Amino acid sequence: MIIIQDTVISDDIKDNFFVCNLEACKGACCVEGDLGAPLEEAELKILEAEYQNIKPFLTEIGQQAIEQQGLYIKDWEGDYSTTTINDRECAYALYDERGILKCGIEQAYLAGATSFKKPISCHLYPIRITKYEGFEALNYDRWGICNPACAHGANLGVRIYQFLKDPLIRKYGEDWYGELVREIENPSS
Repeated sequence: MIIIQDTVISDDIKDNFFVCNLEACKGACCVEGDLGAPLEEAELKILEAEYQNIKPFLTEIGQQAIEQQGLYIKDWEGDYSTTTINDRECAYALYDERGILKCGIEQAYLAGATSFKKPISCHLYPIRITKYEGFEALNYDRWGICNPACAHGANLGVRIYQFLKDPLIRKYGEDWYGELVREIENPSS
């Protein structure tokens, strides 16, 4: 376990290999599971402000699901997540010409239509954050659909914290990430 500021990071994040392999999984994380992508409260306001810019990048069925259910849903535990289509695929997802699911929010971002890249929970996957009073726990979420990503990361020699450098910096900042790297690569005796 690594402790940096108000975060507790599982050793799995430094020890395990991971690089998304969309050719193998086809973006299954956007369709599998029992809820949409977890959303932070600040992201709710962003979706409300940016939806009209994002909407043209979504599928018609995704737009319909959002019109019927709202921009996001609140689950039985009081947490927020993205709207889904028939309790399966994320309403913000779309298939590309190769049959790979992509994030419509990210497609809008890449086109310059919004400054919102995508939900941080998606950007950080396979890390999941659990919030506690006074700290956040970062854990590796093992999922069978990501086995090709684990193999791909091992082949490339890329560990989870390295693969997720950009989203970790987006969430916690450059200084935090630098401290994480120092702790992993030069642990104090």
